[in-house]
Amino acid sequence: MLFDMDALSPQERYKILTASIVPRPIAWITTLSRSGLVNAAPFSFFNMMGNDPPTVAIGIMPREKKLKDTAANILETGEFVINLVSEGNAQAMNLTCIDAPPDIDELTLAGLTTQESRSVAPPRIADSPISFECRVLTSLVTGPLQTIVIGQIVNAWVEDRFVQDPQRCHIDTKALRLIARMHGGGEYIRSSDFFHMERPSWNNAQARLPHLREDMASEEMESGDR
Repeated sequence: MLFDMDALSPQERYKILTASIVPRPIAWITTLSRSGLVNAAPFSFFNMMGNDPPTVAIGIMPREKKLKDTAANILETGEFVINLVSEGNAQAMNLTCIDAPPDIDELTLAGLTTQESRSVAPPRIADSPISFECRVLTSLVTGPLQTIVIGQIVNAWVEDRFVQDPQRCHIDTKALRLIARMHGGGEYIRSSDFFHMERPSWNNAQARLPHLREDMASEEMESGDR
């Protein structure tokens, strides 16, 4: 079935996109307003965009036809912290989604503690296994109060117990037990189901291509039976 995006309402487009582009990592963003109020909110329109410089992108949509507090703070101050969400933080993260007034500190509401960042004003969430201090590189308005923020990571905090080899920058990804956003209202997924595939080499793969195609066909048939 073809879905003509121009013929659909924004909510209908949202349903198709969020049901298809999954799983999505969660950026649990802490910001600081010019008046010094801390704000925390999760965003799943988020991902890494490069490593030189280390770059992330966040898509921020409006709430009730106005900028969300997070977007307003980022655009005003140019700084934010991305905290990643583990299974143990899921309920607290969800509570910070609440539609509280701008003067409410969602972190206090969720019983969370913060720690001072090194290079930016917004604090990081102490309970998060990984936090990225970020400064805005640029922002792009893509629709009515819909904004893409491109940020550069200036510092990364990783909880000591998840660092396997500091010299080689090896992180125990599986032990982080990060969660991700799925489709629909309130649907999430755990990162506990892994499988491994080696990246193919053309020189090594040519002789095996017939067998690779057979394996792929077999996997597709098995998938269809589930």
